[in-house]
Amino acid sequence: MPLAVGTDAPAFTAKDTNGNTVSLSDFAGKTVVLYFYPKDDTPGCTKQACSFRDAQAEYQNKNFVVLGVSADDEASHQAFTEKFNLNFPLLADNDKTLIKAYDVDGGGYAKRVTYVIDPNGKITHVDANVSTASHASDVLTALGL
Repeated sequence: MPLAVGTDAPAFTAKDTNGNTVSLSDFAGKTVVLYFYPKDDTPGCTKQACSFRDAQAEYQNKNFVVLGVSADDEASHQAFTEKFNLNFPLLADNDKTLIKAYDVDGGGYAKRVTYVIDPNGKITHVDANVSTASHASDVLTALGL
């Protein structure tokens, strides 16, 4: 069961698509959309990533940061990012530390769950019923934006 709204978001540090170290604390003062997905370059995950890619300007205009997370490694994330021109970081969670901390372990892969984390580090929205093709706009609609 995903973490509840109102919960403090678990702190994390992970490598992104380009091998940079990224921590939740890097985004203090911004809203973070942290979405977990099962696997790079699969049909549903591609639709979901492309929905965030296509809505990236709208997210940036609202001072939101989008981060995708799966158990895939940096090389897989790089290939996925290049193939689909993704314009936001993907976090490599090879050891499934984030997947476990955010309670989205699907038995070796991440369940498709999205958390919205406010500028103070609190979870304000959880979406565990993701429609992959429209997910980015669904999140904004759920937030009343």
